[in-house]
Amino acid sequence: MSHWFDGPLGPYVMLLLIAFLPTEIWRVLSVFFARGLDESSQWVVWVRAVATALLAGVVAKLLLSPSGALASVPLFGRVGAIAIGLAAFFAFRRSILAAILFGESALIFIGWWFH
Repeated sequence: MSHWFDGPLGPYVMLLLIAFLPTEIWRVLSVFFARGLDESSQWVVWVRAVATALLAGVVAKLLLSPSGALASVPLFGRVGAIAIGLAAFFAFRRSILAAILFGESALIFIGWWFH
């Protein structure tokens, strides 16, 4: 019996089945459950605070103890890329897309420069 996971698209199919779909269903359900919630309620404020703290923790871990290719970028380069992304966020009227594009571009350039 030949498995279709063994072909050239096998890793992508596994990524879709194991990583994307199990998390995507919760995102879709959260949209339906969040309708009608008061944004100033204590529950929603607490959930937003926990989500912000988790994101800050992930960013701090990537910044202070990176792994893989990010470890080859010096600390001042990683901090500089975050600063550039933050500056772009405010310069482009709180645009998350601008922050990501500028921050990632700076990180890629700094990583290339030090390689």
